[in-house]
Amino acid sequence: MKYVYMRLPELLEERGISRTKLTYDLNLQRSNVNRYYNNKAQRYDCELLAKLCEYLNCDISDLLELKEKD
Repeated sequence: MKYVYMRLPELLEERGISRTKLTYDLNLQRSNVNRYYNNKAQRYDCELLAKLCEYLNCDISDLLELKEKD
């Protein structure tokens, strides 16, 4: 079975951006950022995904990946 994996940790590290900075710059709740960062989100908010892509200057396919469960 496959699952959606969010590459937020990798993208933030590549760009030298902390979760705190992301939270502040996008005016987000820390708990939401942590859920996305730790791949614990049950559902993804389309507006937030668009904000993340714009902020990180990436495509949705750079942010989300379909992976095989172990």
